[in-house]
Amino acid sequence: MGWFRRLTVVASAGGGLAAGYLGLVTGALPVDLGVGRRLRPLGPQSLDIAAPREVVFDVVAAPYLGRTPRAMREKLNVLERGTDLVLAEHFTPLAGGRLKAVTVETVGFTRPERVDFRLVRGPVPQVTESFVLSEQAAGTRLVYEGRLGTDLWRVGQWWGAAVATRWEAAVAASLASVKVEAERRAAAPGR
Repeated sequence: MGWFRRLTVVASAGGGLAAGYLGLVTGALPVDLGVGRRLRPLGPQSLDIAAPREVVFDVVAAPYLGRTPRAMREKLNVLERGTDLVLAEHFTPLAGGRLKAVTVETVGFTRPERVDFRLVRGPVPQVTESFVLSEQAAGTRLVYEGRLGTDLWRVGQWWGAAVATRWEAAVAASLASVKVEAERRAAAPGR
């Protein structure tokens, strides 16, 4: 085999690996082999919010169950909407905004104490999460917990650690915005 042909084979293999990696990272190429499944916890993350539990629940649920605000359309697209369950796409910027990870999840609502998420398509084969809202003397405590599953033993475990870091950072940012909005609503005149 000549040098040009070897170079072509190596370039093709490298291009295929790069395309596979991009597909995996962005959720465009979901991989669920069911072999060597490893589970790891997500969270817990706990946040005290100076607002009634019903207000916090409404802040979390409104973009899913009602009309998604224009400001959130770059992060959320509800594909199917029911009264207590939706199918939604979530968008997370990657690589400085040049790429976008897309996850598809079911989101279930148990008013006013719980919101549950289950991954349908994404960069890992399994994620289940919950926001549990409990009443406190000064408002509401929101506790986030979940589990993330990957395949292929140690390789999957490494991939799961990388995904979990970004996943939990995205959740923390969402929780911070929920806190700000719920406290703003609770402090609004007429409440």
